[in-house]
Amino acid sequence: MPATSPAERDELNRLLQRTAAGDERAFAELYRRTSPRLFGVCVRVMNDRDEAEEVLQEAFVTVWKRAGSFDPALASAVTWLMTVARNKAIDRLRQRPDMRQQHDVDFDAMIDDTPGPAHDAENDEEYRRLRACLSELEQQQRRSIREAFFGGATYNELAERAKVPLGTMKSWIRRGLLQLRACLNP
Repeated sequence: MPATSPAERDELNRLLQRTAAGDERAFAELYRRTSPRLFGVCVRVMNDRDEAEEVLQEAFVTVWKRAGSFDPALASAVTWLMTVARNKAIDRLRQRPDMRQQHDVDFDAMIDDTPGPAHDAENDEEYRRLRACLSELEQQQRRSIREAFFGGATYNELAERAKVPLGTMKSWIRRGLLQLRACLNP
């Protein structure tokens, strides 16, 4: 799926709103247009294609049930859908501690050489803005936020990895998120 244009963004918003009204055709079209990108999110978090497929299915069940909570004034359909998929993947990781990455992951070094859903998501205008704002954070804040977001790590896990007190980790992430909010919403 190429980067989302304003026209495509508006169409996805409409499809999600029609899904909220119980329109099965709109839901099928929404799935067709967004599932590759959401699958990329799931694979990135889960690091396991089979698990990512299950998480994607759970995410779309949630989309069908909760589409009425979507508000285009707060976020685009793509952002809302990616958040649902990401949260489902993190929930799955938390339920299955055996799947969590037990080692430090260098998210800055993750490279996807082949164009695909993850590549398309990274080319999205919203992702580019987020990436630019993330680059303005201190390295430890950026790393902690990425590990929490992409890896589903808890505050305790992050504090242990960084060898800092729990309160320090919470402060780093809180300050980082406040900085991101200010950067993304000038």
